Amino acid sequence: MRLSMPSPHPGVPDSRTPARFMWWLLRQQGWRVVAGMAFGIVWMVCMAVSPALLGKAIDEGVATKDWSRLLPWCGAMLVLAAVGATAGIMRHRTVVLISNHGATRVIQVVTRAAVRVGAALPKQVSTGEVVSVGASDLTSIGMALDITARGTGAVVTLLVIIGILLSISPTLGAVIIVGVPVLMGLVALLIKPIQRREAHYREQQGELSGQAGDIVSGLRVLRGIGGEDLFHRRYRERSQRLRAAGYRIGAVQTWVEALQILLPGLFLALVVWLSARMAAAHDITPGDVVAVYGYAALLTIPLRTFAEAAYKVTRGMVAARRVINILNLQPGVVDGPDTLDPREGELVDPESGLAVPAGTVYAIAATDPDDSARIADRLGRYTESEATYGGVPLNRLPVAEVRSRILVADNDARLFAGAVREELDARGGASEEAVLAAVRAASAEDVIASVPGGLDGEITEDGRSLSGGQRQRLRLARALLFDPEVLVLVEPTSAVDAHTEAAIADRLRAARGGRTTVIATTSPLLLSKVDQVAYVERGKVLATGTHAELLVAEPRYRAVVTREETAA
Repeated sequence: MRLSMPSPHPGVPDSRTPARFMWWLLRQQGWRVVAGMAFGIVWMVCMAVSPALLGKAIDEGVATKDWSRLLPWCGAMLVLAAVGATAGIMRHRTVVLISNHGATRVIQVVTRAAVRVGAALPKQVSTGEVVSVGASDLTSIGMALDITARGTGAVVTLLVIIGILLSISPTLGAVIIVGVPVLMGLVALLIKPIQRREAHYREQQGELSGQAGDIVSGLRVLRGIGGEDLFHRRYRERSQRLRAAGYRIGAVQTWVEALQILLPGLFLALVVWLSARMAAAHDITPGDVVAVYGYAALLTIPLRTFAEAAYKVTRGMVAARRVINILNLQPGVVDGPDTLDPREGELVDPESGLAVPAGTVYAIAATDPDDSARIADRLGRYTESEATYGGVPLNRLPVAEVRSRILVADNDARLFAGAVREELDARGGASEEAVLAAVRAASAEDVIASVPGGLDGEITEDGRSLSGGQRQRLRLARALLFDPEVLVLVEPTSAVDAHTEAAIADRLRAARGGRTTVIATTSPLLLSKVDQVAYVERGKVLATGTHAELLVAEPRYRAVVTREETAA
């Protein structure tokens, strides 16, 4: 049975410890892991049996010059080589599938965790940390899953070699039994430093990735304030520290690689010396000497595999720990206990004293923009509060229910690479007329015209090819096309010119068609077109009324909006 990739149901990961998470990944495709192990065992055992067949061919065919007895052994070696080659091919194909399916499943569960955490994600983990999971940790986890087949084959092969050598000579078998653990112990001494340095390196790599993203996103601002040199120096210093950390990992890794060659080589020399002395004393035959040499040389494969497995599993555990750190993040808000179906009604934020009547276009004008943003977060239930909708506390409702009814659209919302039509109609299914109506309401016709191909044209990630005002209007058009019961717009025209802002202000009411709309703004052009304005100072509503009424009755309100009017 073939597993689809990605899996439609990735399952619930065991995120208690890195080891449990890795074990969970293996169990998700258990039959494939077992098949990989079986192929790995057959592949390596075929190599392990080859020296015995060679020794028999020498003793019974070459030494006696009886070619009739030599041919069967040669034929057996040929068959064994064919079986081993076939098993090797199947092992490789299987472990590649294991690695890819495991990495894909990690992407799925991490993505689902990010969606579950939602808006609280950037507050708990850096962007670089999440990016590094996809950039490097997936590879480390895949390599750790990959080594399962060869590691199992190496264990079985070692046992087979020890058994054969014991049958040839108990002394040689005893040397192998004692020597292999000693060799592995020497290599294991270096695993702990690698694990510690690897964890430190991955942490620094995530921080550097986040800093790089911040610099690229804010490059225009940095150029405007002349901060390019300062941030360049900081990035260079941190990247040099990361490079030094990488060198420290490489230093230990080179010792591991060297010992993988040196120790088995010394061990091979010891075993060959012992077998030669035993052959000279006629304790074993010349064919046995050849077989022993072959086994001693073959021992380098399982020994190197053990060392490689230790290194890859160590890296995989470090990567798994980073993954489960993301999986264990908690959302800023949790589902409420009720499954009520509130009727469209008044939207109330008791903490600020804001009350928005149903079906109105309402504005929040705050002296501090952060106050408006905090109110918007409470109205959209991005933070826990006592806000209500239609008389029902939002914290009593499932988060998905709130999201389907109340949309908070701010300037942190991202645009994604792809066709403009798909960007605007994120849910799919909107008619051409509805898309064009949303574009017109956002006064974004010129934005669409500037993209080759129009609605079917492509934009880059986060709309980098567009100006700030163009991106803002596309975000507004997307929010209007979603057409929620309640739409909360946070500074929707802060990056557009006065002419465009006036057009948006004229069209916004008609576009919402009597649905509840809350606009956080201090723009007189928008404030003059809404039904009512709430003036907010220090997080509290101090006055409400129309824009014209507040200009006369509230001097502090007039000071806030006229500053923007003068600047415009």
